[in-house]
Amino acid sequence: MPPIIAKDNQKEYPLAPQGLFQAVCVDVVDLGLVKDQYGEKHKVQLRWQLDMESDDGQRFMVAKRYTNSLNEKARLRAHLESWRGQKFSPEELKGFDLEKLIGVNCQIQIVHSEDDKGRTWANVSTVVALGKGMTKMRASDSYVRVIDRTSQPVPVASEADDDAIPF
Repeated sequence: MPPIIAKDNQKEYPLAPQGLFQAVCVDVVDLGLVKDQYGEKHKVQLRWQLDMESDDGQRFMVAKRYTNSLNEKARLRAHLESWRGQKFSPEELKGFDLEKLIGVNCQIQIVHSEDDKGRTWANVSTVVALGKGMTKMRASDSYVRVIDRTSQPVPVASEADDDAIPF
């Protein structure tokens, strides 16, 4: 019987720079129930491509995990309202289809933080509407949504990395 080899497959991704960048939402990933210090919560991850390329010619990618909630205190709601430039109506609060975000442009503020292991992360701190007069960008054709991938599992970081997903 041939051996079954396990190895560290962690891939290095170019670190998105700090600053305010135009971006397009390329994916909404349902992470399911994720356990944290407060119990299990339904989490989703939004992924964006920035209008800036790394040294390898690929667009920088950033992502943010959210509790899947439109509660008035939820970060997802705050980011969506600032992105949309308007509050949710009572009717919209009954259910908002996050899939509608795919292909929608915005501006994203990226800040760097370092974890206790010395790794630097690009964190999405703010999501706002595209500025007036800005030309909309399209997602690159090379990105394949997580739901459409057959051989790659959904990446689930620890709850400590809730705001810091490497890309």
